[in-house]
Amino acid sequence: MSISPLLEDSWALVRANLDHTLSLRRDITWKPDGSPVTQADLFQEKLIADFLRANLPDVTLVAEESYEAGQDIRSGWVAVLDPIDGTENFCSGLKEWGVALSIWRDGVHQGSALMLPEMGDILMSGMTIPTYQSRIVGLSSSYNAEIGAILAGNPEGRVMGCAVYNMYNVIRGAYARFVNPKGAYSWDLLAGVALAHEAGCAVFLEGESYHGQFLDPDKRHRVDIWHRHDLHPGQGPVG
Repeated sequence: MSISPLLEDSWALVRANLDHTLSLRRDITWKPDGSPVTQADLFQEKLIADFLRANLPDVTLVAEESYEAGQDIRSGWVAVLDPIDGTENFCSGLKEWGVALSIWRDGVHQGSALMLPEMGDILMSGMTIPTYQSRIVGLSSSYNAEIGAILAGNPEGRVMGCAVYNMYNVIRGAYARFVNPKGAYSWDLLAGVALAHEAGCAVFLEGESYHGQFLDPDKRHRVDIWHRHDLHPGQGPVG
């Protein structure tokens, strides 16, 4: 079964409902950890979840707003979803927020998509996109001393507050590197690391090379992705 039509239809669904999603961005509540969640997060998670369940019978959903630790995700269809990544950006009126969707079967990657709905951009399995040369290092907004050291040592650091946006850009070479040394959950990262792996980027999790495996949703994962500009000869460096 080709998963590409499902990813394309998910993107079409998100785009078709974008106006309603944006209308909910000011309706904010606060999680126990102090982070925001909007009615748009909940609406979009249900929207995509209902679509996936209708098209992938018996799919197990691992989604940020509804996941319960300890779910059996070792077999069958599994969809890992972050309905709005970068909620702080989203509810602040910024366009740098995204949707991450990754589809797996029996522990094997079937396809993923990184969507930037308010920008009208998507990157998904099987796509060919132009690549760029860049010196920019994208960093997680979950600050720690390691991030501070990278910023201090790099003249072109960016802290954008959205893993989907960061991974979208490192995969296409608009960033040379994206690093989150503090760690994030599988719904934040899995679609991006799977796509980066497909694209030939150098991907490291917990300091070890990533080989395309499923990520445990019950823990945080430290990620470091390098674009590998050497795989694109003939494109001159930024001067």
